[in-house]
Amino acid sequence: MQKTLALSVFYFLLTLSLMAQERPRERGIIIGVMPPGKHNAITDVAGVRVGHVTRIEGEAVRTGVTAILPHAGDLYREKVPAAIYLGNGYGKLAGYSQVRELGNLETPIILTNTLSVATGIRGLVTHCLSAPGNEGVRSVNAVVGETNDGYLNDIRGRHVTERDVLDALSVAEGGPVIEGNVGAGTGTVCFGWKGGIGTASRQLPASLGGYTVGVLVQTNFGGVLQIAGVPIGPELGQYYFRDQLEERADGSCMIVVATDAPLGARNLERLAKRAMLGLARTGGIASNGSGDYVIAFSTAEENRIVAGQDRVRTVAELRNAGMSPLFLATIEATEEAIINSLFAAETMVGRDGHRIEALPVDKVMELLKR
Repeated sequence: MQKTLALSVFYFLLTLSLMAQERPRERGIIIGVMPPGKHNAITDVAGVRVGHVTRIEGEAVRTGVTAILPHAGDLYREKVPAAIYLGNGYGKLAGYSQVRELGNLETPIILTNTLSVATGIRGLVTHCLSAPGNEGVRSVNAVVGETNDGYLNDIRGRHVTERDVLDALSVAEGGPVIEGNVGAGTGTVCFGWKGGIGTASRQLPASLGGYTVGVLVQTNFGGVLQIAGVPIGPELGQYYFRDQLEERADGSCMIVVATDAPLGARNLERLAKRAMLGLARTGGIASNGSGDYVIAFSTAEENRIVAGQDRVRTVAELRNAGMSPLFLATIEATEEAIINSLFAAETMVGRDGHRIEALPVDKVMELLKR
């Protein structure tokens, strides 16, 4: 009976995730000059998968989990090169020091709310220890990021469970990625409107290597919104510094950058830094109370750190001179992913009757056309 009830709740949460994105994605807005990949999503990087579990319950629970898996294998036994860049460090990102020291990821990435980081760690540890071949594992560097959804969500209730984390990992898949009020973006707020999960990608031409860059964001920050250079926030009367600092700009943004280009940790950190330029192009200011973190990784198979390999590794590394197109791709994909999170999100009412309106897309489109 308990198992049947648990499965019923699980599939209900999945249904909510699938229903989360109702507004159409195609808007005729062109951001940047590089073409997107097939799905315009982080999953355009071959092998990358994304899974969500969304918790919308009663009048106060508005939260969830988003999982990003770099490849389909056991990440602990086939680690990928990675780097983390801190745009502003007012946040809680588990696993940072080991990624910085060793330059790799050994678990998937979990995004959730601020007070559920420990739950995310437990879920990732369980996921790793239960994998075949990991019976002797005694240390796991779980990477878990967060933003604070406490305005709409009963964050003190700590409603995210270890089962939610494991379910997000188990349902992760490639292809189109659901955006908006879903997973870790369920209860977030961005530029004063409803934020959420957003994603985008860019494809380099064959002459520049044909590499793909994909970005996924969890938006929960403030500033002065602009889209494709148009000052949307001032035009709609909603922005930081309006009315003598009455508006809050604090919040956070988690940014995950994936690429199939053969990069090591040093150039992945350089790539991660450029994601902050994409955030800035949307009007984000990385305010004092904002936790703005970028996690970047490469899926290039030739550079994976495989258990049992010889003591000496031979790796491929894109030259520094070849990085600029990837920088541009990261900036554009980050900018568009943030905008996509706003366009996909729906108006939400949550804890204590708090209400956050969706971005008024019709008005925004009128401004852009003007």
